[in-house]
Amino acid sequence: MTWNVNADRLWDSLMEMAKVGPGTQGGSRRLALTDEDVAGRNLFRHWAGDAGCALRLDTMGNLFARREGKHPNAAPVLSGSHLDTQPSGGRFDGILGVLGALEVVRSLNDHGVETEAPFEVVVWTNEEGARFPPSMMGSGVFAGILDQTEIYSHTDPDGITVESELHRTGELGKTPCKAFPIKAYYELHIEQGPVLEVENTMIGVVTGGQGLYWKHITLCGQDSHAGTTPMAYRKDALMGASRIITGLREIIHKHSGSVCTVGRLETIPASINTVPGEVFFTVDIRHPDDATLEGIHDQLLGLVDSVCRQEGLSVNFDNTWKTPAVNFHEDCIAKVQRAAQDLGFSHRDIVSGAGHDACHVTHIAPTGMIFIPCENGLSHNEAENTTPEQVAAGADVLLKAVMASSG
Repeated sequence: MTWNVNADRLWDSLMEMAKVGPGTQGGSRRLALTDEDVAGRNLFRHWAGDAGCALRLDTMGNLFARREGKHPNAAPVLSGSHLDTQPSGGRFDGILGVLGALEVVRSLNDHGVETEAPFEVVVWTNEEGARFPPSMMGSGVFAGILDQTEIYSHTDPDGITVESELHRTGELGKTPCKAFPIKAYYELHIEQGPVLEVENTMIGVVTGGQGLYWKHITLCGQDSHAGTTPMAYRKDALMGASRIITGLREIIHKHSGSVCTVGRLETIPASINTVPGEVFFTVDIRHPDDATLEGIHDQLLGLVDSVCRQEGLSVNFDNTWKTPAVNFHEDCIAKVQRAAQDLGFSHRDIVSGAGHDACHVTHIAPTGMIFIPCENGLSHNEAENTTPEQVAAGADVLLKAVMASSG
């Protein structure tokens, strides 16, 4: 028998959550472990409690809402994502995965369905990494990929640590943050890219995620007077950075499927009439093949070395994050494919270009992901959008996949 989610209720919940920590242009701003983030979590707590879920909080602030099954000691099926956002975030990135999973609970309740295995909705802490790098922090500690003690010491731009904010906000739970037996994990998400919309496809069956490097690069030269320092005698850190950024773009264009982004660039002393003596910038490079990604990374290092020698600069690297390409579990992929097919939705296999908590969870549990289209492929932007029909379709596929895994 096939049941459907309550599409109106799910959409209303998404719109209600968007009001918590509103952005300035229709989106949301709930940076991890801020008061706004906690307010969003508390709204979720309220809804999950009303749905009969038991709540627990672990030592990384990961929040679990449990719906019991016939066999309480059986490994649960999990589904979720995150509620924290980018500084100018949208209404769906992460939030859809959490509230879509909550809608599965509500729909099971509506139809009086008792699953064999328990079902848990999870809200992972600091998926975005916008305030505290790296991204996917809560799921990374949970999966044993990141060390909790080390992560506790990470700071935001104001020098505030993760641990102190967990204490301040009351989000530091008593349950140890470590993996437990999980029957399957599913994550519902907007695609954050244009493929599904361009191809007029309703469901993306995610087969895996690409690998990535995050690097912080600081170039050091010599700040000097802009009018009295001849060009040949300058050690211009910004000129070096511009050459590296341009050269990296050329490297990327030679490798199909690769992408790179320089998301931050800061100059010191940042004066109109002073040659910049120091420049800090970030680099994000991604590719679905690990060997190709390593090759791009090696070429970047060679490029930096060459430019610094030519421009008379020194360099400091900080490798803030590296994650390999991942493949999701064949059985979970098949269940998502079957659910989309049975429900009559157009679908296609797709590799995720973005990192997701599922990319960490897949190392310790069978994992699958479901994508739905987003308008113009836009995400990490307040204009991020999708439709109620697409949201409902993704949640229906999630419900069916969860039922297939939990019995």
